[in-house]
Amino acid sequence: MSLSPLFLEKSFDDLPGWGDDDHLPAFEAFRRSAFHAPVKPYRSGALGVDFSAFTAAYAEARTAPPVNRSEARTFFERHFVPMLVRPETGAGLVTGFYEPQVEASPVRTGRFAVPLLSRPPDLVDVDDANRPRGMDSYLAFARRTADGTVEYFDRGAIERGALEGLGLEIAWLADRVDAFFVHVQGAARLAMTDGRLRRVTYAAKSGQRFTGPGKILSELGEIPLAQVTMQSIRAWFKAHPDRIDEILWQNRSYIFFREADVEDAALGPIAAAKVPLTPGRSVAVDRLLHTFGTPFHIDAPTLTAFDKQPFRRLMIAQDTGSAITGPARGDLFAGSGDAAGEIAGVVRNAADFYALVPRPLAGGAR
Repeated sequence: MSLSPLFLEKSFDDLPGWGDDDHLPAFEAFRRSAFHAPVKPYRSGALGVDFSAFTAAYAEARTAPPVNRSEARTFFERHFVPMLVRPETGAGLVTGFYEPQVEASPVRTGRFAVPLLSRPPDLVDVDDANRPRGMDSYLAFARRTADGTVEYFDRGAIERGALEGLGLEIAWLADRVDAFFVHVQGAARLAMTDGRLRRVTYAAKSGQRFTGPGKILSELGEIPLAQVTMQSIRAWFKAHPDRIDEILWQNRSYIFFREADVEDAALGPIAAAKVPLTPGRSVAVDRLLHTFGTPFHIDAPTLTAFDKQPFRRLMIAQDTGSAITGPARGDLFAGSGDAAGEIAGVVRNAADFYALVPRPLAGGAR
């Protein structure tokens, strides 16, 4: 496997803000992937970053971790070579995501009437090997019936009651818009009315394409595209409660959840790379192109929402998402709760991506 021509070798001196960053939190995130790697290796991405090339870095991370920011920086400089990731078209882009925290009830009540559902028993995975002829090749999930496999119920059908009576309800929320954004983020902490703190995380989806409400509202002329944020979308829904179904049901994709423990309140949910996300240090990438565990130095000078400073940080690829496509595209994990949501909701900035490629793949040139 050879590196993609989209990679352009650089030196660490070429990375804006590299010397000012604290690399120790990024190392801690990287170390979590290092401990997972022997359990189940990550799939190598199509851009040529071979998972096996991480062996030496992962071994050192597990057995001899740095103890301060200087040692962490030296660790990354010793094991990796920075490569500018050139977009196929246009510029690189970062957005933000977070783990909402919402109030929830273990039972349906007059106030709490919006369910979060677990995976239905008739939902099956499909791929090229078992996809029925004529079914949309995009679909990775479908519905098993007595007459064969068909496209699964979409959001509108499910919210109108297609799955009622199956006992799939994990918890009940009070607000449909809150529930929708839990779907968008793919996870949530639930502050239960009985005093417990629970977590739900992604289990599966109905399979249809995601269509964001911001795009719909922009195309309808309701919110100018440049002003589309999570906050502006929520404000529009609050002002137009009679049109919520009209907008949300145009996003046919529906997410199913599973319960998960909150083992460390400082960390996010376990995501696609099978490790807990680290606020401000985990990034979601296109998993078809990139390899989980890859460090990325991201330079987004117009992004100041995290700490009032231009965003120039080392991040670790530990999640993915259906909207995250392309070589220079990332979704930054901001953390959990409302404060993290305020950050994530406004992130949409041009960015340069520098993948830190294991030295064996770059020939140890620098």
